Order: sequence, then C-alpha cells, then structure tokens
Amino acid sequence: MTTTDPYLLKLARVARMYYEQDLTQAEIADQLGVSRSQISRWLTEARDLGIVEIRIHGLWSRVAELQYQLERRFPIKEALVMDRGGRGYMQAVQGLGVLAANRLAELLEGEMTLGIAWSTGVYQVVSALRSARQKGVTVVQLMGAVGSQNPLLDGPDLTRWLAQTLSGKYRYLPAPLFASDPQAREAIVSEPSVREVIELAENADLALVGIGAVSPARYSSLFNARRLTEEDLRDIEAKGGVGDICGYFYDIHGQLLDLELHKRLIGISWDALYRIPVVMGVAGGRRKAAAILGALRSGVIDYLVTDSEAAELVLEMDTAEHPEHEEGGAS
Repeated sequence: MTTTDPYLLKLARVARMYYEQDLTQAEIADQLGVSRSQISRWLTEARDLGIVEIRIHGLWSRVAELQYQLERRFPIKEALVMDRGGRGYMQAVQGLGVLAANRLAELLEGEMTLGIAWSTGVYQVVSALRSARQKGVTVVQLMGAVGSQNPLLDGPDLTRWLAQTLSGKYRYLPAPLFASDPQAREAIVSEPSVREVIELAENADLALVGIGAVSPARYSSLFNARRLTEEDLRDIEAKGGVGDICGYFYDIHGQLLDLELHKRLIGISWDALYRIPVVMGVAGGRRKAAAILGALRSGVIDYLVTDSEAAELVLEMDTAEHPEHEEGGAS
C-alpha cells in the first residue's frame, strides 16, 4: 500500500507494531498514549481496509480471512484461527494453546478473577503460558474435579499451576464433577466451602474453557476422564447433542439440552457463563466443527481459538443451513 494519508499510515504503523513487532495491544496503547480499546478498533479497521494481509506468517500462522468471516457471522468479540498446515491433531492443539496463551496474557489485568475449566485444550494453554507481568490474579475452578489418572488434565492441578505461573492465588472447588443424584448435588453445593467457590467462579472477570465433542467419543474430555461412557454419549447425540462446555451439553443451534446429568453437575451454572464478561473457548479439528458451531451460536463464547480446518467446516455448515449468512454477515 502506497499512501500519504496520515490516518492510513497510522493504521499501518499500529498493524506493524502488533503483527510484526509482537507488541501487545496494551504496550502499543502505552506508546501511543491511547486506550487499549482504541488500538483494538484500529487493528480491526486496518484489516477491514486491507492494510493487514490475509495471512500473517509465523511459526503458528493465523488465517485472517477465516477470522474475519467468523467474527462477521457469529456474536463473538474475536476469533483467532491457526493455519493447520497439515499438522496432526495433538500438534495442532499445542499450537492453539500458544495462540490462546498469548491472547490470554493480553486480556489479564491485576486483581482479576480467572475461571478455568479443564480439557486437553485448556491444558495446552496453561502449558504455553509463560510468567506474565500481571500480578494479583485469582484463578478459580469452574467445575468439579474428576480425579483423572493424569492430574494435569484435572481442575485442581491446572488451577494451581496457572496461578503459580501468574504469581497469583487459587481456589479449588472441593467437590466432584457429578453427584450421584440431584438431591446429593444440592447437599454438596449447600456446603459453605463449595458454595463460596462457586459464587467466586460465577463472578469471574474472564473464563478459559474447552469445547468438547459428543462424537467420536475420544474427542470428549468427559469420556477420556471416564465420567461418561460411549453409550452415554450416544444417548446425548440421539437427543441432538453436539458438544459441551463445562459439562453442559447443547445442540447444533446452541440450545442447552434437557439432561438428567445437568441436574447432578457441580460447578458454575450455564446462565452464569453468559454473565462472565469474557469467555475464551479453545478447540480445533474437523471432528469438533459441530461442537464449535453450536458453541458459537449459543452466545457463551466471546473469544474463539481454533484452527483453519475447523473454521472452514464451521462456516460451510452454517452456510448450508443459512445460505443468507454467507453474504449477510452476523447471525
């Protein structure tokens, strides 16, 4: 782009600082003497005007066009789409963790409360996050523990690990993920130690969650944690379920299913997830496309971190059902 327009030159400068110099939005805002939200608006405008190229190259390249399409079509604040580039699933999930960790570090500020779920994707985010400059963050479990054979894929250990990385505090949820029946759940959540942590989680400033699939079973964290069987997941699929967030299953339209297991679930409520100002969801792969589409339509997710294969299929599925969305923008 060749121009002498001062405003366009400013947009180009901001884009170079963010995409080429790897400065955070907060660092750019400090240098330019403006708010971080202003930097975010300028970056969006730079992309819309074509100042930012479609692909941003790097170790984990981001596909700007897919990000733009997702942001136009669904009620989210931002999509980060990694170029899959032929990588295997686990390597791709690792890359998603890097992207999400970088964005999470930018969003976090001192004295915030960060709610955390557990999943393979969330584990990769915590693993990729390096010591942040923010201090005073309190990390809290969003959902009960499962006693996983791999403790780093369970809530308490991830919560403690993330808090240590952020030089912050942490609060465990001293309860299992599922109670034996609804009455037992009511008894557990009425305990002051449990109720206090759930209330803290429901008033979090930011939440980091995974997006689980219903089929095939190996893409479900609840199946891998041995809390649901393949038969359980087939029953959920028969009722229209495509994915889950924090143990709550929903259909392709983002509507919560009426399931008995929801009445036994211990953790943040589905309604409370909506009230958290910033919810970051991490998931990738074509097998999770339906789960991601339902999550986007639910309105729970504010920031989506995914890969190009999933993003392309999500857009194809949405267009097949609603052809007008391809040209019409947001749903």
